[in-house]
Amino acid sequence: MEKLNIDTIKKLIKNEKIRWNNHVMVKLLQRNITQNDVLKALFNGEIIEEYEDDYPYPSCLVYGINLNNEVLHIVCGSNEEELWIITAYYPDNIEWENDMKTRKEIK
Repeated sequence: MEKLNIDTIKKLIKNEKIRWNNHVMVKLLQRNITQNDVLKALFNGEIIEEYEDDYPYPSCLVYGINLNNEVLHIVCGSNEEELWIITAYYPDNIEWENDMKTRKEIK
């Protein structure tokens, strides 16, 4: 299976090949994140971590900006035919450096 890249993510979004399961919908609601926030952040985003051995499909962590110009992290995976949204959250300074793209090292 091909490595997931941002162009593939954008193509799947444009073609409306997106899967939202119940788990992610509940998490979005709890975190006050809309589906449009996720889509906008993915469309302007960049991959900051890759999880090539994820099951059942390779996945990645995308850094993007939502509709309110806030940083959003989205974990998504793909079987090359559909984009699966796994979760989305607002990163914090506890786990992330100020750029919100670099994980802090555990000391």
